[in-house]
Amino acid sequence: MNGRMGMGLVAVAGAVWAIATAAGAATSLAGTWTLAAADDLHADGSRTRGYGQAPKGRLIIDSTGRYSLQIFKSERARFAAGDKRKGTAAEFEGAVLGSSTHYGAVAVDEAAHVLVFRIEGASYPNWEGTEQRRSYQLKGDELSYQVPPAPDGTIPISVWRRER
Repeated sequence: MNGRMGMGLVAVAGAVWAIATAAGAATSLAGTWTLAAADDLHADGSRTRGYGQAPKGRLIIDSTGRYSLQIFKSERARFAAGDKRKGTAAEFEGAVLGSSTHYGAVAVDEAAHVLVFRIEGASYPNWEGTEQRRSYQLKGDELSYQVPPAPDGTIPISVWRRER
């Protein structure tokens, strides 16, 4: 075996190990999670409810790291016309800003405490095809993660509880 081939095999083995490690870590998160909180942490240290007082949501992760995530503001108003094609501008705004949904693949960097969401589809189209990193903590059956700060310094925080 020549030096180049040996180096190539080492690189491939390293990549396979990294993928297997990320998949194994994602497996530790496999299951169904219910949203417990969707808060905003402000620059002054105060916290507010980003999706209302009783947000609703599910995060489902399978054993291969495929995921589906939905967050909804519980206080969203129903459309008066009873037809989503006939909503008012305010009703459409409430529906869009009162929800966050996306799906794709999630990997876990346990050493850095980072979740990596590879978003394939999302209610916010600008997220599609992106990779988003979230610092996380896992304590028993509680998973929490922080979104990078918004331009105003606000940090969204999601807290999930594993269903048993």
